[in-house]
Amino acid sequence: MAFNPVTLILFFLSLIPGATLTPRTCDPSFRDPGLTTYDVFLSFRGGDTRQHFTDHLYKALTRAGIPTFRDDDEIRIGENIELEIQKAIQESKSSIIVFSKNYSSSRWCLDELSMIMERRRTVGHIVFPVFYDVDPSEVGKQTGQFGEEFAKLGKRFKYQMERVEGWRRALKEVAYMEGMVLEDGY
Repeated sequence: MAFNPVTLILFFLSLIPGATLTPRTCDPSFRDPGLTTYDVFLSFRGGDTRQHFTDHLYKALTRAGIPTFRDDDEIRIGENIELEIQKAIQESKSSIIVFSKNYSSSRWCLDELSMIMERRRTVGHIVFPVFYDVDPSEVGKQTGQFGEEFAKLGKRFKYQMERVEGWRRALKEVAYMEGMVLEDGY
């Protein structure tokens, strides 16, 4: 019996104590100021998955009453994108990172990943990787098309090698975490 991957992700999130799908999050009108703003931060490369998998996932999360940050819905015109993303990551309990072949071509995606993984190390931020049409080993070892895109971006940031090495560390770390591997068209 095949399961819808979005349903499996929702199920996974329901198993994490205090993370999501609690009665508090199922009532979107309830907001305790001492708690986080979002239950889930979605990190993804828009051109690869926005109109397909990520859009389905986002809609399922919001239908389930799970406050979810997605950059094209939560950042208003005129806002500082970088600051708003940093704030959203800080104010989220968990992150779902949707890796795709071109994820590593975006410094925005890699900066998000670095921030997410730093929060995981320091405060136990919950991270769930989804490898969408890319093998986790390609992410961890930066090989295949994923690696080619990463190498191109690395050349553009050759004078910021500390930043590039931070991206590399985060990619290696997340590639060996439990997550979900999906083929295009799931």
